[in-house]
Amino acid sequence: MALIRKRRLTEQQQRRIQKQHQSRQEEVDTSQDLEGLVVQHYGRQLEVKALSQPDPHPIAPVFVEGEPEPFWKPIEIGSIWRCHTRTNLELLVTGDRVKWQADPNTGLGVITAIHPRRSLLTRPDRYHKVKPVAANISLIVIVFAALPEPAPMLIDRYLVACKNADIPALLVLNKADLLTPNDPILNLVQEYKDLGYEVMQTSAKADLSHLAQRLEGETVAFVGQSGVGKSSLINTIAPHALQKTNVISENSALGQHTTTSTRLVDFGENGALIDSPGIREFGLWHLNLAAVEAGYPEIADLLGQCQFRNCTHKNAKNCALQNAATAGKILPRRLDSFLRLYDEISDAQQKN
Repeated sequence: MALIRKRRLTEQQQRRIQKQHQSRQEEVDTSQDLEGLVVQHYGRQLEVKALSQPDPHPIAPVFVEGEPEPFWKPIEIGSIWRCHTRTNLELLVTGDRVKWQADPNTGLGVITAIHPRRSLLTRPDRYHKVKPVAANISLIVIVFAALPEPAPMLIDRYLVACKNADIPALLVLNKADLLTPNDPILNLVQEYKDLGYEVMQTSAKADLSHLAQRLEGETVAFVGQSGVGKSSLINTIAPHALQKTNVISENSALGQHTTTSTRLVDFGENGALIDSPGIREFGLWHLNLAAVEAGYPEIADLLGQCQFRNCTHKNAKNCALQNAATAGKILPRRLDSFLRLYDEISDAQQKN
């Protein structure tokens, strides 16, 4: 199959298209716009929770006996509406605050505008394009567990993504009831604590009031490998969420994907929980090298201290990073994680 090249537009064509979009925007009557929150994404359609009501409210049609009862959906605060988006809007994601208009006669709506985002979590898709995951997040909960076996390098990648998005991270070791007194995972927990990261231990079978209290008032995104219990944790602290759960695959010992779309549920008075599809690998090749360095603060402090300016940090003479790892000042596994991610992004940049 022949590849279709994307046609390059001239500056004049781009200005004309932009003017057309602006003209369409001016033609739309925004007097009926309502405030809303995107709570789930379904391809071209989204679910929006109404955060305001029209004034005055549209009048419901009168039911005439003997005729079919007309459909009518009142616009109530907290009600969920299936909406389309206007063609000139950027890609919307769960957590976006939007302007929208409702049609009570059909129960459908249209999103007309998006409010500026306070934060945005992104990741590259299989086509190496940057894909937004969720917006306006104030805390990212990185969940790992005794089963499936934790992947420290994946946790490190999540931490880099959190740093790049400027969103605080909370590491949660779930299924703590499966741990033994000398379980190696406890060493991993201590390593992250020593690096300054906030870590908690939980189990969906135990009291989660300490976790619920920590998440109060936050808009939280749950990320982590499939099967670590993200949905189970959400169901425990927010029973109304009713997230689907599944068991660990006996053949692969890996989690089975149960969450298929990013979904937001209310939590407390001012908080929200976002469950995202399980991600076994989290590519970061869309970031630059500076973002990788910032994601490993204990290593970033040593950069520039090697004997040679072009040090590769791999078996090089008087390498500040290798010397620090040998002396126990930084974790060898963290250095290995840093170098592998650094090489991954360097290779990606050279190919582009």
